[in-house]
Amino acid sequence: MKKALFLLTILTCFFNCTVNETPEFIGVNTIEVEDSNSKFITLKAEAEFLNPNDIGGTLKTDDLKVIINNNEISSVTTESFDVPAKDKFTIPLRAKIPTDSLFSDKNLSSLLGSLLTKNMKVQYVGDIDYKIMGFTHKYHVDVIDNVKIKL
Repeated sequence: MKKALFLLTILTCFFNCTVNETPEFIGVNTIEVEDSNSKFITLKAEAEFLNPNDIGGTLKTDDLKVIINNNEISSVTTESFDVPAKDKFTIPLRAKIPTDSLFSDKNLSSLLGSLLTKNMKVQYVGDIDYKIMGFTHKYHVDVIDNVKIKL
């Protein structure tokens, strides 16, 4: 009798919870320079989602590429992020870029243009993975923004 009651409780919870949709990828907020010093420039953006389900899951980014002035410079990797149930949320997308990679030979012409205009074209390209109970869904990210640089 206890086993039947336990099974009935689990089935009731399972059928009353909505898990039929993946979280909605709303977009990536503005890319901006969070910090800069002589060794690194830290870029920050936030990916915004809406989860309509009664249970969460996890989101993870692996090798989200950062392209500055049409040159691949760095990548964004994050630890797994717990998705809240029935909520709108953001995950941080930070890239720590060594300044010496900006001053490489292949970047000198685009860097000179950036210094004159005080802007650099930053692009995030790659996938964010959503995982829940063995199910995986990929969200493709491809966002370009002009980032103001301070001299």
